[in-house]
Amino acid sequence: MDAERFVEQVGFSACLTDARRPGPSLYVAVCGRRDAVLPRHVQHDPEASLAWQLKDQVVRRGNVYYAKLARGKAMFIAPRMIPSFRSVWGIRKTEETRRLSAEARAILRVLRREWEMGTADLRDESGLSDRRTFSRGMDELQAALLVVPSDVVYEPKFTYIWTLAVGRFPDALTRRVKRETALREIARCFLAGAGQTTRGELARVTGLSRPDAGRGNRALVEDGFAVMLGPGVYRLAQPDSVPAALRAEHEGEHD
Repeated sequence: MDAERFVEQVGFSACLTDARRPGPSLYVAVCGRRDAVLPRHVQHDPEASLAWQLKDQVVRRGNVYYAKLARGKAMFIAPRMIPSFRSVWGIRKTEETRRLSAEARAILRVLRREWEMGTADLRDESGLSDRRTFSRGMDELQAALLVVPSDVVYEPKFTYIWTLAVGRFPDALTRRVKRETALREIARCFLAGAGQTTRGELARVTGLSRPDAGRGNRALVEDGFAVMLGPGVYRLAQPDSVPAALRAEHEGEHD
C-alpha cells in the first residue's frame, strides 16, 4: 500500500497538514505538490478526502501506527520508529497510577478486559458519560502509546473502534531504547527528509520539548550526520547521502 510505504520511508508523518506546516504529510504526498494547501471546506476536496480514506485503510490494516500523540498531534509512525517514540512518551505499567488520570485508567481497565470496543460502549463501560471527560482520558492513553484506533465505522453512525496498542505492535512496544538514542533517531528521521531544520521546527512537528529536540539534533552533530549552522539550525552533513526519493516524499513531490 502506497500510504504505508510513504510512512515507512519518512519514518513519521502527519495526516492532514499542508505546506504551511513543516514535516511530512500524507495529504501533501497525495497532492504531489510542495505548495499544497488545504481548502477551507475540506469535506468537498477530493485530495483531502483521499488522504482521509487512506488514513482509514491504514488504521484497519494495522501495519503502521496511527494515534493522537504528544500535544494532540495525530500522526503515523513507521514500525521501526515506534520504540523511539515509546521511549520518549510511553508509560510503564508501574507508572500508570502516578501518571495517568483516573478517567484514563478507567478506560484502560475496560480495554484490558474486553480488548476492543467502540467509543459509545467504551464510554458506558468506563462510567464516563461526559464526552469531554472521556475524550481527555482517551487522548492521554493515545499520547502514552497505550491505546490506538483499530477501525473506523461510518454506519449506522460514525465511531472509532479502540484497542490496546501492544496488541497490534507487541514487538515494537516492548523493545527498549535509551531515551538519548530515541531523541537522536527521531531527529535523524526528520532531518533526513527535511535536509535542514530551522529553530524550533523539530519540536513543533513532533511534540518534543525544545530542550529534547536540541539534544536530538546535537547528537546528530556528534554523530557526524548533521552540522550546526547557528542556534537551533541544523543541516545534513552530507545531503547526497540521503536518497533523493526520501527527500522528495518529505517535500510532497510524489503521491
